[in-house]
Amino acid sequence: MIRTSLISFLLCFAPHLLLAQTPTLGIPDWAWPGSPGHKQVPPPPDFRRPSRTFDTATGVFQGQSDIGGPAIAGSGTYDGRTKQYTITSAGYNIWYTRDEFRFLWKKMTGDASLAADVTFPDAQGYGDRKAVLMIRQTLEDDSKEAMLGEHGVGMVHLAQRAEQGAVMKDMQYRFGGLLANVHAKRVGIEKRGDSIAIFISLQGEPMQQLGPPITMRFDEPFYVGIGFCSHQPDKADTAILSDVLVENAAGKVR
Repeated sequence: MIRTSLISFLLCFAPHLLLAQTPTLGIPDWAWPGSPGHKQVPPPPDFRRPSRTFDTATGVFQGQSDIGGPAIAGSGTYDGRTKQYTITSAGYNIWYTRDEFRFLWKKMTGDASLAADVTFPDAQGYGDRKAVLMIRQTLEDDSKEAMLGEHGVGMVHLAQRAEQGAVMKDMQYRFGGLLANVHAKRVGIEKRGDSIAIFISLQGEPMQQLGPPITMRFDEPFYVGIGFCSHQPDKADTAILSDVLVENAAGKVR
């Protein structure tokens, strides 16, 4: 009776304490998201988990990967009638020195433009969940990358992992901030040579560059694509990316 009551209490008020002790999930304590009683911290330097890759075309993308092997498998589908990609994924984060998320990708060389409208069907999802537009060197969890992230609370920002295994850095210019639940109408990222910039449209006006570009050199070929992370290692969520534009040229974000 006491054990049953304790389990019920943990399920209601501290599920991460119960699930963290469930070895079948394979979720280490550092991977649980922040809460009043817990702080997410960087993974141990030697922690790696292989990605799961599926060479199945989805819309304009050549394949999909569960980057970093999330505890719950993700999925990605395309509806040609609505021109929408629906991505479902768990994953502890896309941050620090490694990532966990579902990624729909296309191999490219040269310049690239990528843009999409982002929506989150579940309005009550975790605030730091994020849909991403990404340029990525490899499909490994600690890959070099440039990322535009749109968070569940509306924040949009540019971040980079300058080299494989490095700590992710936020460029510190962003839209959203404390404006919770204010979402951009459309977002985009552009690679022009070694220059990476992000773009935004708040209400459907022409896309405007947000902040200065960063400089990153990618070996060819690299991966360009879209993805989503629930920011919860034990729970999948969903993002919908509509009217996705992928061009093998700069200056095409719109």
